[in-house]
Amino acid sequence: MKVLLLQDVKSQGKKDQIINVSEGYARNFLFPKKLAIPADAKAVADAKNRQDSANHKVELEKQAANELARKLNDATVKITADAGEGGRFYGAVTSKDIAEALKSQFSIEIDKRKFELDAPIKAFGTYKIDVKLYQGIIGKLTVMVVEK
Repeated sequence: MKVLLLQDVKSQGKKDQIINVSEGYARNFLFPKKLAIPADAKAVADAKNRQDSANHKVELEKQAANELARKLNDATVKITADAGEGGRFYGAVTSKDIAEALKSQFSIEIDKRKFELDAPIKAFGTYKIDVKLYQGIIGKLTVMVVEK
């Protein structure tokens, strides 16, 4: 008997997958626990529509991430920092500072955890920083740290 799984079932399959099981297993276990429904034409069409909708949503998210990556590649964030004698920083420029500067200068809001800094920036200069926007999509942001 062919059934459409409504939830993941261990050793059987994942949600929205059509599997072939014995009638007794389906009638006595899967149907009463609402883990599956018979795989008729309506159920299969509904599952296909849900899958197409999810694929479309992922595609839109990828397009938005690619567009944001292009914007970041063209952007240069300027951050001012205090320094003492010898050009040594009093503190450091962290991913939080970069995120705040990006939001104030370009109105682009990105979570501070998406910036890939090996260590906080402790010297003046220009840095290229990777920004993880989506799985497999990485933008390169230029950060220029200057003295006040």
